[in-house]
Amino acid sequence: MIIVSPEQRQPAFELHLFGPAALTRAALPHMRRQGSGWVVQMSSVGGQVTAPGFGAYCATKFALEGLTETLSHEVDFARFLIVEPGAFRTDLFARDAALFSKPMAEYERTVGPTREYVRTGGGSQPGDPAKAAEAIISAIGAERPPLRLVLGGDAIDGVAGRLRALQSELDEWAQVGRATALEDGESAPRQS
Repeated sequence: MIIVSPEQRQPAFELHLFGPAALTRAALPHMRRQGSGWVVQMSSVGGQVTAPGFGAYCATKFALEGLTETLSHEVDFARFLIVEPGAFRTDLFARDAALFSKPMAEYERTVGPTREYVRTGGGSQPGDPAKAAEAIISAIGAERPPLRLVLGGDAIDGVAGRLRALQSELDEWAQVGRATALEDGESAPRQS
């Protein structure tokens, strides 16, 4: 989904964030009454790893994951599972399934390969949707189910690479970040 216009972004947020949020909100009172339940959110590796041309899509998935992770800390009567599949052989890249912005020469080098992958990649994704469903059921039935279930080697490699990059950046800039603390006895300046 290569989206740039506000008219295209809003429906993406409705589908990937506001719809699941509304459904979760509607289900939670029933789970609260019965004292248990599961909320399984279909995110994407795009909820952890960005790709050129997928800014709006990734933003919706990052937001869904942030909301769901927060709920997992707030709601003690239900369990939450965030499913993060990579490229699975679904109709995601079927003809006319993706929304494309108008190509711009300035972004051809960065977004062009993504645009081509979306246009031609349908039917070549390595993931098996039936095996993904089995993995989700397995996670829900596990003694210690995960909060996030990353599916597909491409997704696992992508998330692992992101975690390494985040840790490296955090380590490199930790001293600068820690140096922002007030000194003992110092008070913060008042903002007017």
